[in-house]
Amino acid sequence: MKTLSTTINIEDDPRWAAVVARDARADGAFVYAVKTTGIYCRPSSLARLPKPQNVEFFDSAEQAEAAGYRPSKRASKDQSDVAAQHARTVAQACRQIESADTFPSLNELAQTAGLSSFHFHRVFKAATGLTPKGYAAAHRSRRVRECLADGGSVTEALYDAGFNSNSRFYESADQVLGMKPGEYRASGKNNDIRFAVGQCSLGAILVAQSERGVCAILLGDDPHQLVCDLQDQFRQANLIGADAGFEQLIAKVVGFIEAPAIGLDLPLDVRGTAFQERVWQALREIPSGSTASYADIAQRIGAPTSMRAVAQACGANRLAVAIPCHRVVRSDGNLSGYRWGVERKRQLLERETRP
Repeated sequence: MKTLSTTINIEDDPRWAAVVARDARADGAFVYAVKTTGIYCRPSSLARLPKPQNVEFFDSAEQAEAAGYRPSKRASKDQSDVAAQHARTVAQACRQIESADTFPSLNELAQTAGLSSFHFHRVFKAATGLTPKGYAAAHRSRRVRECLADGGSVTEALYDAGFNSNSRFYESADQVLGMKPGEYRASGKNNDIRFAVGQCSLGAILVAQSERGVCAILLGDDPHQLVCDLQDQFRQANLIGADAGFEQLIAKVVGFIEAPAIGLDLPLDVRGTAFQERVWQALREIPSGSTASYADIAQRIGAPTSMRAVAQACGANRLAVAIPCHRVVRSDGNLSGYRWGVERKRQLLERETRP
């Protein structure tokens, strides 16, 4: 959003004072654009000062470029240097979070990075797609899962992951693990997963449902391999073959695949990291018959530089069509990889765009 008000004399704006002083401390807080040249610069730029009436301010380089400005040659080099510095800063902060016994505060992280809390928060989120607090929660969740998967006790897992009390851990366990800690440690033992395998025009399809909702929709050529994939996902759960009632659910999914216009409204059991779930929610908001690029999704979730991470989240999706990762394409409109094959992706998109 452009932040200059036409009712304010620019020479009274403290940002103009920073530009005149070429104050490097203001770099990252805003950029200034010159209307007569169509370029924008950082406050510390050594370029010749423009006339105040020809200047407007933006909160970021992205906003300036969205308004039609281009970076100066110096700004382009500065952006590369700043991006590299930001990457090092964020990597250091991630190591600080991961090695700490207790989650460091935002002020502590920012102080170590030598940035203001506000600026550090923005830099960290742009680089990782998560806030520092969200990154810490995702790291803690991963540590819990790893410890339990290695056979550790629930008590060992919760303290190793940084939970300082049993009550705090159990309050968040269902969200972190998708089930009770003891059940997760047993790889889903005593959890009932009902499933059925069928056929559709795209090949074999497997639909599975836990008590929380549909937890897997898998596509492939080999029905047996789909069942093996489900077993790998829920290693010790009670896998129960479908009865006639459950087969109505798989018929509903198949019907949606064949005729997307009918829609698909199912309770879902979605289990992923905080970042993955943000991506998956953004995918569900893409209308049928439309597509979005990885960059579009990264922008929508507030992580414009995280296109690769968005692509990885799409690849981790186990709920084909219900979470429509097939609607994500390259920036040039061409189809990219798809967990269940690019040809299936092509067919799904063609069906959705038919009149």
